[in-house]
Amino acid sequence: MRRFTIPARTHGALVTVLALVLLAGCSGGDDDTTGDSLQIVENPQAAQPADSPDTDTSPDGERIDVDGDISALLADSDSGTLAAATTDPDEVVLYDLTDVTTDPSSRTEAPGEVTDFTFTADTLLASVPDADTVLRIPLQDPDAASTVDVTGEPAATAQLGSRTLFGLHGRDAVLVHDDDAANQTITGDLYSVDDVVVADGTAFVLDRLRTALFRVDVSEGEFGEGLRAGQGATNATVDAHGRVLVTDTRGGSLLVFGTDPLLLRQRYPVPGGVYGIAYDTERDVAWVTATERNEVVGFDMTGGQPEEEYRYSTVRQPNSVAADSRTGRVIVGSAAEEGMQVITP
Repeated sequence: MRRFTIPARTHGALVTVLALVLLAGCSGGDDDTTGDSLQIVENPQAAQPADSPDTDTSPDGERIDVDGDISALLADSDSGTLAAATTDPDEVVLYDLTDVTTDPSSRTEAPGEVTDFTFTADTLLASVPDADTVLRIPLQDPDAASTVDVTGEPAATAQLGSRTLFGLHGRDAVLVHDDDAANQTITGDLYSVDDVVVADGTAFVLDRLRTALFRVDVSEGEFGEGLRAGQGATNATVDAHGRVLVTDTRGGSLLVFGTDPLLLRQRYPVPGGVYGIAYDTERDVAWVTATERNEVVGFDMTGGQPEEEYRYSTVRQPNSVAADSRTGRVIVGSAAEEGMQVITP
């Protein structure tokens, strides 16, 4: 295994941003974008991960063979579980985090490609937008998996107290389930809902088409303020400081948003096709993948700006990444049939 550290100052200076909060309209149903301050182009398209080149460099850490491509990864330190979604075959594969290199503990067939995972206290939720379905997999009994029919292409989920939020890519809306029953649908002037996160008790959604981040007022049943998120935002997570971290794939940056008020605090350059993101809560490290370089980069988030601490070579097309907060290990998934790798910093 190879490890090397590059001081953040050699990787590009931090661009300090004095961001203007741009309020997004919250009245639903009007597709006329005239005067829309959050729209970049007339016919927006979501940013995609940069293609990875072939390489003769061996991935750092230990590689694990997995059938098919990996479309999603998430580690849950509380239960000691790693969830991996594969395509061809479409499956959800669970591993014991104490030894990911051993055989998986369970396999669950999925009705299509899984795009997102959320762990609750005792259940894994797996979003399958093409099938209008979310899989519910009990961690203690994965064979008892069931499905929740969610019309509108559920692309992502999040847990807000007792409520489950479903981000609907196909309906530009958030569906709220309380006690396993749908009781609210929140709509507004979004183009797509592609990711949902919860920071300090408040929900936020990422709209890849508009490349913008929006607050969700679940109690009032409406979308709140919205803010441009770079030139082509793709993935989001939350850190221990209550900030929303977003990868701007087109802009080549890691974006750091304060949430009260919603404000872009930092834009840190990450060349090489930044895409996947995960966060280690114990070490305050944000891990991002650079698919154009077949690398994963770890940033210390404890200070006033991200500081690069780690950089490793990865499997090809590293679209997915997960962080094990108990051990500090990072797991990277290949979308080019090269399996997974486990790196111990």
